[in-house]
Amino acid sequence: MPKFFIKTYGCQMNERDSEQVAHSLLERGYERAVREADADVVLLNTCSVRDMAEQKALGKMGMLGKIAKRRPETVFGFLGCMAQARGDSLFATLPHLDLVVGTQKFHRVADYVEELLEKKRTRRMDDPRFSICDTDEETGSAETIRDHELKERQATAFVSIMQGCNMHCTFCIVPRTRGPERSRSIAEIVREVSDLVDRGVKEITLLGQIVNLYGRHEFATADGKSPFVQLLEAVHSIEGLERLRFTSPHPIGFRGDLLRALSDLPKLAEHVHLPLQSGSDRILKAMHRPYTAEKYRSLVKRIRATREQIAITTDVIVGFPGEDHDDYQRTRDLVEELQFDNAFVFRYSTRQETPAAAMPQIDERVKEERNQDLLEVVDASAQRINGRLVGRDLEILCEGPSRTNKARSMGRTRTNKIVVFEGEPKYTGRLFDVRIAEATGFSLYGMPVMQPSSPVFA
Repeated sequence: MPKFFIKTYGCQMNERDSEQVAHSLLERGYERAVREADADVVLLNTCSVRDMAEQKALGKMGMLGKIAKRRPETVFGFLGCMAQARGDSLFATLPHLDLVVGTQKFHRVADYVEELLEKKRTRRMDDPRFSICDTDEETGSAETIRDHELKERQATAFVSIMQGCNMHCTFCIVPRTRGPERSRSIAEIVREVSDLVDRGVKEITLLGQIVNLYGRHEFATADGKSPFVQLLEAVHSIEGLERLRFTSPHPIGFRGDLLRALSDLPKLAEHVHLPLQSGSDRILKAMHRPYTAEKYRSLVKRIRATREQIAITTDVIVGFPGEDHDDYQRTRDLVEELQFDNAFVFRYSTRQETPAAAMPQIDERVKEERNQDLLEVVDASAQRINGRLVGRDLEILCEGPSRTNKARSMGRTRTNKIVVFEGEPKYTGRLFDVRIAEATGFSLYGMPVMQPSSPVFA
């Protein structure tokens, strides 16, 4: 049977979309290839949030042209956000590119791959549709990302609950690449999560472009609870589920009902990723972010009041068009004041056809200086917070071998901190305590509290 290779760029939603594509190919008898050179089908699932992500994908596809010369029967394709944004223009500079599929058509990929493989096998090179591009919208596409290929002892899984975004931040291309907000039904999501739990998954992360605005156009508020909180309660009630997470929310979606859910639902993990983007009210307004620095500060305090030692991480953009020294200093001061557990700091990247692209741009050198300066603030905060955990016993869910040292295992705490420890493959998928012996700003290191002979490791 043909072999396929998928490389994914970008966010967790892209990872989930790639998993759906892989499932559809495996279901038809295809096999995974370890390397691109061994594959009959090579697919790059792309990201458009920053220019660097697009350039990486374009560069990778360019390099794959060497394989195309040796193996002209191989199918090469772009999927996802860049495919959606650029469409058939991608064929112009990549003569070996066969397939471009947008964000609402992942469920069509297997059909298109088979069509292209058949044409290449039968040498129908003169067919005017030898290359396929599908970036059209499709009603009901939100319900098509629902299948999972689980690895042995897989303990965690992502579940897509919605697609699209209506916020139209001036720096962001996502509303164009992902379309308007579309939400799945609670019943369908609960059915998917229940199946995953029955198959051994212990932790679920609900995914949405702005996850806490789930269902606001499709479903009604009930008993003062938003559709998202209703969903959280429904998933939380599934027997056998140990942990529940969600990402990424928007500050405007954190109302009283969601704060109460953080307090009242014990399976909800003690971690919130809450994008800030800027600490300057002037820049927030230019970004079309509908909150002020003070409202964000107040929300962080309210979130921290819901749970003891809850972790908060964030996103920050430096060098947004028009950001002057005072604007950056306000951001820096707020980040230092709030002491985030960690933060993703990004230099502003111009995205064509977004309002910010037409604004006066900041010098790249200034962006880099601010980026490095803010990273130092974030790293110092993360190291202080993690340092306080040394000597403590923390519950972790073991996810498998460490990415950097296969002789060790890794897991995550309820606060989403990575813990590396001496462990064996049989630890994977288990919940147990690890005593923290060492900490950096990125990871924790320790040893299991229980002995391997304990029933938890049997």
